[in-house]
Amino acid sequence: MDWSWLAVLICPLMMIFMMFGMRGGHGHGPHKKQLSAGVVEQELLHLKAQNELLQKEVQELKDRAV
Repeated sequence: MDWSWLAVLICPLMMIFMMFGMRGGHGHGPHKKQLSAGVVEQELLHLKAQNELLQKEVQELKDRAV
């Protein structure tokens, strides 16, 4: 008996099942509080400062290697 047609049907059915499963997971848990623009901007500034420090550290390591 040829079961190759079963594989052709299983793929789309599994995709539909997975999409419904993923959709059902949204909105059922505790809601995340929305951050204010000020908090987001402070976090962005903090990350920029960390990025600058890391860039300086990388440059120092490159200078030492040469």
